[in-house]
This record gives sequence, C-alpha cells and structure tokens, in this order.
Amino acid sequence: MSVTQALLAPMLNTGSPRPLITHYDDATGARVELSRITVANWAAKTANWLVDELDVEPGTPVAVSLPAHWQTAGILLGAWWCGAQVTDAARGAEVALVPAAATGAGEGARTVAAVSLDPLGASATDLPDGVVDYSSEVRVHGDEFTSLAPIPGSTPALLRSTVDEVLAAARDRAAELGIGKNDRVLSTLEWSLPAGVVDGLLTVLAAEGSLVQLTNSTGTNPDRDTLDKRRSDERTTVELGTG
Repeated sequence: MSVTQALLAPMLNTGSPRPLITHYDDATGARVELSRITVANWAAKTANWLVDELDVEPGTPVAVSLPAHWQTAGILLGAWWCGAQVTDAARGAEVALVPAAATGAGEGARTVAAVSLDPLGASATDLPDGVVDYSSEVRVHGDEFTSLAPIPGSTPALLRSTVDEVLAAARDRAAELGIGKNDRVLSTLEWSLPAGVVDGLLTVLAAEGSLVQLTNSTGTNPDRDTLDKRRSDERTTVELGTG
C-alpha cells in the first residue's frame, strides 16, 4: 500500500465534510480551503499524469522543490500514490516540479513542470521553452487513480526512506508532537525534505487531523496579531513552528 493510500483512505472512509487543508498566503491575502475529497482528487490527477504521460513507476525519482502550499500537497500525495520516490535533486529525476518563478531549479530532469502556486490553481504563463505547466497537464486527467499493482512497503518513497519507514516516521512524530485525531493544526513549517514534510504535512494526515498552513510568499513570518487572528478564526488546537 502506498503512502497516500495508507494516510488518505481512513479519512475518506469516514465521509466527514471537514476540511483537510486550509492554506493562507498573507502576502496576497489568499485563503483556500480544501476538503479531503478535493485533496484526493488533485492527488489522483497528479498520479494519473505521472503514470500516463511520464511513465512513472514505483521507485521512479520525482523531484519536488516547492513551498508549503495546497498544490504541493496534491503533488506529493500524487507522486506517492503511484509509488514514485520523492527527491530534492532534479538531476536524474523523471520530472522536477518547481515554482513557475524558478524553473531553472528543475535543470537536469527529463521533464520540468512549473507550478503556479496560484490560490485557485490557475495555469502558469510565459514559461521558457521546454517547460510544461503542471496545472494544465493534470487538469485533463481523472479524479480517481487505481494502481496497476500494489506498492511494496520496501519501495523508496522519500529520499532514501521506504514507504514503511515514511509511514512509521509520520505516526511516531504525530504522537511526539501531540497531534491527535480531529486536531486542527496551525503550522508555519516549511515542507523541506525530508523532516519538514514529515512534521508539517504527514503527521497531520497520519493523525487524521486538519491542517491550517500559513505561508507567506515574501518569506517573512506572520506577526503575533496575525497568528492570534488565525487561531481564533480557525479554532486551532495544536501548533507547529509558531514559537
């Protein structure tokens, strides 16, 4: 079973309408809320694109060099769903997914895909020759993904860690960080590989919680008033990276 199946299936099976990710970018004023089903649909579209268009198989390296963002969540979960090995090195990867403003970060990958990081997932424009637009590519693919074969637990999933090791780390860290079922987690953590994405994203999924992610595209941290407002508005119960 893939990382994505193991983490999303229990939440999807409950039929709960609770949001899975609420993403803020205080530099632009954007707030986007995604349900569990919507996140799963983006992940499925991504997995279908990787398999159908790029021939990604279990263990194929897929480079992800993106900030903490709801689009990044769909990309990571889609890559893991089809068994890809998420890496931070573009060179030698089948595809590198990079911000539209930094497409040079994908140099060395067979395919470079630009991610707009737009609040509504709009397409990236004015891209260099040879760079594809992630949003346009995945939008035509199906909202459901079915693996051709089970993903072995020994498959590399995150840098050198296997599927089983990533799942164990996410569950262990969720317990260490005090994240429980139905917690509403306020986080300012960046999703660096591997520790940032485990602590900032996978722990919340492993605990069947809900994530309120604060990302400022200017690179500055939210001030105290902003944090207090987010705590109040979103009724958060656990915090990561805010101290």
